[in-house]
Amino acid sequence: PQGPQPPRRKRTGLIVGIAVGAVLAAGGIVFGVTQLADKGADLVYPKAEYELVVEKKLLDGEFSLEQDLSETEGDEIEKTPDASIRDAEAVVAHYTSAKGGALVLSGMYGRLASPDFMRGKIMEGAAEADGAKVVVPPKKFRPEGYTITVECQVVQSKESGGLVNIPMCAWGDDNTAAMIGVIRPETLLKDPKSIDLAAVAEETAEVREEIRRPIG
Repeated sequence: PQGPQPPRRKRTGLIVGIAVGAVLAAGGIVFGVTQLADKGADLVYPKAEYELVVEKKLLDGEFSLEQDLSETEGDEIEKTPDASIRDAEAVVAHYTSAKGGALVLSGMYGRLASPDFMRGKIMEGAAEADGAKVVVPPKKFRPEGYTITVECQVVQSKESGGLVNIPMCAWGDDNTAAMIGVIRPETLLKDPKSIDLAAVAEETAEVREEIRRPIG
């Protein structure tokens, strides 16, 4: 007779863990890839008016803070030279949900000379992470009720022998830029083309509203 099967929840947790690791790996190379050093003298840096904060809850309380990694992974991001941003501070955090999902935030705030360019480079950086493959190319969205453009894609990760879908979205404005990976068990193994990226873009805009604060 067939032996007992491992609990489904443990398998889901393992897959989510793989996905979280992939998003964090992508976040580590997202910033610092804007090669604008030769144009540094021509860049205009806006006034610093907003910052990003690590909140205890995100998306109306669905996700709770599991680990604030701003002093570790974030420190590595800050050490990467990037001519397109001044006074940079990194924010990296991992959240979990009661339903077995996860949310990973990898962002930076400061004075960004080219927010749209930064947003595009965030998408490129995520796609170039080890073991990652873009299966749904980047698309731009303007979530209703928000004033920003959010760019989203679906990446498949092959880390640790697993193959999972990870929807990722990014934004950039004068003071903040970040990538969000929203990972839910029901979307990890489905057809990546069926993932509603417009909905993830709306959630990303909502996360931005929740973590973006006026300085002082």
